[in-house]
Amino acid sequence: MAEMVRKSSSDEIINHWIMAVSCILLIISGYGFLFKLEAVGALFGGFNTMKTVHNWLGVVFIVSLLYSMRHYLKDALEFDADDRQWFKVAGGYLSHKVKVPPMGKYNPGQKLYYLAIVAAGIAIALSGFAIWLIQDNAGLILFAHLVHNVAFCIFIIAVPVHIYLGTLANPGTFQIMVNGMVPLEVAKKRYPKWMKAIGKM
Repeated sequence: MAEMVRKSSSDEIINHWIMAVSCILLIISGYGFLFKLEAVGALFGGFNTMKTVHNWLGVVFIVSLLYSMRHYLKDALEFDADDRQWFKVAGGYLSHKVKVPPMGKYNPGQKLYYLAIVAAGIAIALSGFAIWLIQDNAGLILFAHLVHNVAFCIFIIAVPVHIYLGTLANPGTFQIMVNGMVPLEVAKKRYPKWMKAIGKM
């Protein structure tokens, strides 16, 4: 049996799934609100019920997002020369002929994705709370709806791409968010700088 190395802790995995499920349900219900889709509203028991569910799922999502910072934020804010070179060759996604520089625990694309989700998540949460809790300031509510919708657009583009890259595009990656483990040989190939840092190279 292949030797395994742990890439994600148990609380990281649990929090990731809480964030993922709440995010997907928020996107579905938000899409229903945006286009006034009766079929989507019916899935939640009507628009009034969906509004309540949407609001409280927003609370779950932002708490989960803020908690995730203890796992990812430090790494996501650190970029080095190899990361910059990774951008120049587009991570090798556009051509298998280019030489991809050695990566740490997360590649620059994952780092930027996370930072975008944090920024859009905070924006969508603050604007959502304004829409939910502030009823007597028309100008603020109008601005909040604008921010909410722009952030929503970021999510409906970024999240499907993230799901694709974490499943079909990179076979074996999905298991990391199931059991937190990755085969040592795969880790040495994909994350050599991280493996060296933890003494596995």
